[in-house]
Amino acid sequence: MDTPNHDLEAACREHLGRFFAAYPNTALEKRALRVVRFLRLSDKPLGGKAEGWAAGIIYAVASQDRQACGVPGVLNSEFEAIMGISMETARKRAAEVERLMAI
Repeated sequence: MDTPNHDLEAACREHLGRFFAAYPNTALEKRALRVVRFLRLSDKPLGGKAEGWAAGIIYAVASQDRQACGVPGVLNSEFEAIMGISMETARKRAAEVERLMAI
């Protein structure tokens, strides 16, 4: 059964794959993919571009259990370039991811 977020999940996986191919981090990748699966099951359709959600997922997972200050080992400018979004968008989506994960 398709959920409202099925297409978003597939697109997010593509963006995550591109990011982790350039910046390998197996533990972070596993956690990010787990979040993607969780968000897919959400009854609420998630609006916005997949690259913003993928960036937000990476940022949220990388910041989990520590003060948010970017993605470890990646300059903000590099993160913006590879994800095709601004850090403002990444932070905004990360906050939404954290809120959705807390439910």
